[in-house]
Amino acid sequence: MVVLGIDPGTAICGYGFVENVEGNIKALHYGAVTTSSKARMQDRLAKIYDNLDAMIKRYKPEVIGIEKLFFGRNSTTAIPVGQARGIVLLAAVKNDVEILELTPNEVKQSITGYGGASKEQVIYMVTKLLHLSEEPKPDDVADALAIAICTAHMANTFAWRNKV
Repeated sequence: MVVLGIDPGTAICGYGFVENVEGNIKALHYGAVTTSSKARMQDRLAKIYDNLDAMIKRYKPEVIGIEKLFFGRNSTTAIPVGQARGIVLLAAVKNDVEILELTPNEVKQSITGYGGASKEQVIYMVTKLLHLSEEPKPDDVADALAIAICTAHMANTFAWRNKV
């Protein structure tokens, strides 16, 4: 099963494709779609959509994992993140791919065994779990891979099938 994890953002939209074969998860392709803060918002969103759409068509994920919108300390980022999430949801529906929404704590728990894990702990575990030669950069990419790993674990469970 191929899974896509997304860490949405309008400046940096991290993505990570992983493949889960009988519980063995490996990275297929990962990186970030970046946009300039000087570009018009509609152009930034179009760039994110076009890139995600092309990658979804190429890697054909069965499910896309994305974090639930979380209003933490910095609520000023909520609107741009929400816009980027909307683009991800649009790309998913246009390509007939299921979405699994996860909380940050669910992702951290799945990756590190502790829902309150630090960003450094998550990056370390993603690097180890996927046998990567170096830490994925920027952090948004590591987060996307963590979401993909968590989604891959959950996608075969009875509980997830009932969410769809």
